[in-house]
Amino acid sequence: MKKQLIIEGMSCGHCVNRVEKALRELNGVEKVEVDLSNKKAVILLSETIEDAILNEVIDDAGYEVIEIKNV
Repeated sequence: MKKQLIIEGMSCGHCVNRVEKALRELNGVEKVEVDLSNKKAVILLSETIEDAILNEVIDDAGYEVIEIKNV
């Protein structure tokens, strides 16, 4: 399963690294690709992760999830 997150607040490579690290630490996340110019992250999941958990992890990293959708 893949999910796409639209994330507000990222402005540099450090932000990208921080978001990638936060998402990779979740059990069930196999791959993370963060695109700074489009303000999105695409994650490949090996198991279901609730959107609320993804929101919380991104919020804890200092950013805001605008939208989450399955892709």
